[in-house]
Amino acid sequence: MYYQHSDKFDGVKGLKPSYKQKTIKKYNGDIMNIILYFSDQQRYDTVNESVTPNICSMADDSIFFDNAFTCQPVCGPARACIQTGLYATQNNCYINGISMDKDDDNAIAKVLNRNGYNTSYIGKWHLASDTMGPKPRQNVQKLPIPQESRGGYNDYWLAADCLEFTSDVHGGYMFDKDNNKVEFEGIRSDCINDFAMDYIDKYDQDKPFFLMISQLEPHHQNTANTFQCAEGEDKQFQDVPYPDDLVGLKGNYKEEYARYLACCKRLDKNFADIVQKVKDKGIWNDTVIIYTSDHGCHFKTRNFEYKRSAHDASTHLPFVMTGGGLAKLKCAQKYIGKRFGGFVNLLDLSATILDISGAEIPKEYQSESILPMLENDKGRDHIFLQISESQLGRAIITDKYTYSVKKPFSFGIEKATSKLYKEDLLYDNIADPAQHKNLVRNRKYKDTKRELKKTLLEDIEKIEGVKAKIF
Repeated sequence: MYYQHSDKFDGVKGLKPSYKQKTIKKYNGDIMNIILYFSDQQRYDTVNESVTPNICSMADDSIFFDNAFTCQPVCGPARACIQTGLYATQNNCYINGISMDKDDDNAIAKVLNRNGYNTSYIGKWHLASDTMGPKPRQNVQKLPIPQESRGGYNDYWLAADCLEFTSDVHGGYMFDKDNNKVEFEGIRSDCINDFAMDYIDKYDQDKPFFLMISQLEPHHQNTANTFQCAEGEDKQFQDVPYPDDLVGLKGNYKEEYARYLACCKRLDKNFADIVQKVKDKGIWNDTVIIYTSDHGCHFKTRNFEYKRSAHDASTHLPFVMTGGGLAKLKCAQKYIGKRFGGFVNLLDLSATILDISGAEIPKEYQSESILPMLENDKGRDHIFLQISESQLGRAIITDKYTYSVKKPFSFGIEKATSKLYKEDLLYDNIADPAQHKNLVRNRKYKDTKRELKKTLLEDIEKIEGVKAKIF
């Protein structure tokens, strides 16, 4: 389990220097464009020669992260963590249906804007509607997202708050910067990609850009209650063996897994097209590209839906950094073409993006930049997780164990935090990488649980400011 828009660009010579004074360079002396390519609900083990041959072929120019994990295995909260640099309890988006704080001046787009970047967003947003939680009700799931609810993105904007409600695999619509409906026809992930490639192709400003491309795939299509792929593309995966963590458990993986993999493979082609567009534009050596996802997928084998648990299938993420700009980051040079085994948290994207840009990381951030991790050959000591909507849960993942607790009689919807938790899961990930044997009631692990409990309680107090108890 723990494995691993233009003439103003000047190609490898860099961008025009007019904005260089606005940034603080710690790890590099060059201005970097940054692209975050974000899939939805993609398992770590989908990155392989069969499903993602293009991504795998980029290995010589990339850093593959073997132990990247989400900080919150549900769509909205995970996205809010990236945008704010804070855990979900601290940014108040602890469940779906709570909007991101409009007044957060430390949102990554706003920090980048202040440091001479143009910031753009394409795809699924999921951070503008208040259909749950304490805020006044605002439902823009199928409507234009108000400017003040866009997280500070200041250049190109083409998004839908709930893309799964405004589109399916055959097409749909999003809204642009001026709130105009933009309809598209064809395979959804291709269309999202086309908008992004057009943006890159036409970009002609003398500022670096940050572009987040937020795909819906391979997330299931809510309106159809199934995974949807381009017609016939699932046939190539009909006889693929199921992952060990799914085998023998109840769920819908036998019906859905082939379509799911087909979605991932289509994304692989989409991502390769973005990489090629960056090269064709002549900005490859001035660009860092990150590919990752918000959480994984366990196909209803561990609870009533697809994620929202501490299991590896829900939490373990694909995570790849590529782009010619990596070679200009001295701390990253030694890992190009190699794999990094240290623990990386999805939350760490925020600080990493700012670090690459040269911007100062806000002191309030709980996010940690990956760049010094590469420099020091050491990731986080362990991963801390918050879980909601199936439970009010907390978990840690260490180099050997996954240990999870939850508040009794709670689905983690009404409250963000708790002072009382009950032990729920303990897995030995070395002896049982498929996590089929829950050891939480095994007396032989009493001392192990004591140490894990101590670490988890320390995390809860440090991160959430709550003195909790676990029984």
